[in-house]
Amino acid sequence: MGIGCRQAAPESTTAAPPKQDDADGPHLYLDHAQPKLPTLKLYIGPAELEAEIARAVHEIATGMMYRTEMPEGTGMLFVFARPEPRSFYMRNTRIPLSVAYLSPEGEILEIHDLQPLDETPVDSASDRVQYALEVPQGWFARNGIRPGMIVSTARGPLPEIDWRTLQPRR
Repeated sequence: MGIGCRQAAPESTTAAPPKQDDADGPHLYLDHAQPKLPTLKLYIGPAELEAEIARAVHEIATGMMYRTEMPEGTGMLFVFARPEPRSFYMRNTRIPLSVAYLSPEGEILEIHDLQPLDETPVDSASDRVQYALEVPQGWFARNGIRPGMIVSTARGPLPEIDWRTLQPRR
């Protein structure tokens, strides 16, 4: 994200952070850039990417907020508990990003550009989004990445990774 993530279902384990002016609950996101998260090498066609893995609710909610750069060849993969519609926005995020919404199988369903500080939600067309991958804006296009392509890891396909340990399921 670098942004916030809004879920369609309020019972989701990755609930969206409330807006800063909401008085009805605590913030789920940090008020500063989060430390670098554990990384995993991702492959999409001939391209490779070193992606931070956002798994915990506060990691997902904070995403790329407050960060000042995202180097070429890096990204952030958001891992959700279950597939459902997703929506990303760019609260407190000054870096232009692109996001790919992925199916449970790791297939890129759709790609969207996100504009710095724009809090307009960018909703997925699909209700099967299990992962989201953020990269520097235009990285997908520069690398010939398009919907229908599969994202895999150096440790195997996305559905075969134990996201708690970042190791293949045994």
